[in-house]
Amino acid sequence: MPGPTPEDVERVRLLRLVSGSRSEFARLSLDQLTRLQRLLDRKDYSHDKKAAKSKKKLLRQINARIYELSEAP
Repeated sequence: MPGPTPEDVERVRLLRLVSGSRSEFARLSLDQLTRLQRLLDRKDYSHDKKAAKSKKKLLRQINARIYELSEAP
C-alpha cells in the first residue's frame, strides 16, 4: 500500500490549520487559500457523504475569502 503523496501531506497540513481555529483561516494568505482550493478540488470524497458535504462547505468559505482578499485595495 503506497504512502501519502506530497499533495496529501500538504492538504492535511492546511486543513489542520483551517480546522484549528477560525482566526487561523483568516490568516491564510491568498496563495495558501488558492493552493488549498486546488488540493480539495482534486480530492474525491464521494465515498464519504459527510466529508463531501464538508468539502463543499469549506470550498464556499475559501471562495468567499479569496474574493475578499482579491477585492481589497
